[in-house]
Amino acid sequence: MSKKTVLVTGGAGFIGSHLCEHLLKRKHRVICLDNFLTGSADNISHLQKNKDFQLIEQDVTKSFFFEVDEIYNLACPASPVHYQKDPVATIRANILGMINCLDLATETGSKVLQASTSEIYGDPIVHPQPESYWGNVNPIGRRSCYDEGKRCAETLCFDYHRELGTKIKVIRIFNTYGPRMAQDDGRVVSNFILQALKGKPITIYGDGQQTRSFQYVDDLISGIEKMMTKDDFTGPVNLGNPQEFTMKELAEKIIALTGSKSGLVFKSLPSDDPKQRRPDIVLAKKELSWEPKIKLEEGLRATIKYFKSALDEKDIDIFNRVPANDRRSRSCR
Repeated sequence: MSKKTVLVTGGAGFIGSHLCEHLLKRKHRVICLDNFLTGSADNISHLQKNKDFQLIEQDVTKSFFFEVDEIYNLACPASPVHYQKDPVATIRANILGMINCLDLATETGSKVLQASTSEIYGDPIVHPQPESYWGNVNPIGRRSCYDEGKRCAETLCFDYHRELGTKIKVIRIFNTYGPRMAQDDGRVVSNFILQALKGKPITIYGDGQQTRSFQYVDDLISGIEKMMTKDDFTGPVNLGNPQEFTMKELAEKIIALTGSKSGLVFKSLPSDDPKQRRPDIVLAKKELSWEPKIKLEEGLRATIKYFKSALDEKDIDIFNRVPANDRRSRSCR
């Protein structure tokens, strides 16, 4: 494999940092561009000593130029808590950031991969969701800055491709979890794990019967690599795990894996929150020979281990620090 120079926007984020790490292991030169709005210096601190890694602290909406072979555009707040905090900034990142990446790809002749999202399907009335489904999205709701921003970014990709011949790749990422998730991102996996580790009640929005599918970050990185190296295939293509779980099932599994005494509390469902979400990955299997390999329990164990090490010891409920054997004997008294 020849050495390439690669730009990763949003490279200090959860997924971006894993991608930067993977590309460096492949012996490529990596330029990480991030404004640290939701990314973290801690996510990439272990990469800083690598001579092939360069960090540029900059907003993706500001123009930039690098001589690169590949561009991976991951720059955008990706959790509802973060992207609803400043919706105008979110849609600017989606649209202006996409234009900047496409302009760079067009000028340098490089390939650009857009990290789109399952959110473009909205609250789907087709289940599971194939790439041919156009979605059911509220264009003026609180989630629209992200949902419609990502939909517009896909439009830009294909207009540049048709009009200017820009080499594009579009992936639609479904729920992804793993180490380096932010503690404050409000995503269901990180929320449940942190509440369980702290011995707090696990908060479920709705009745707990709404469903999601969860892919471990390593599986996603594998899919991203396969997509970028696949000739004559633009996508869009779904990258996600087709195994589906209710929120209540996920909470109960996390309670069991952490050994927590947390109970469940139910609150009203946020507006436009989808009732079900599961990818159809027939196209990914056909075009990329890709499907997720890591089972939910295996991935959750690794993610729980990460959050345990990330939390200050005083923040973890004393019960959850009792060794497993002692915990079983104490609970029987």
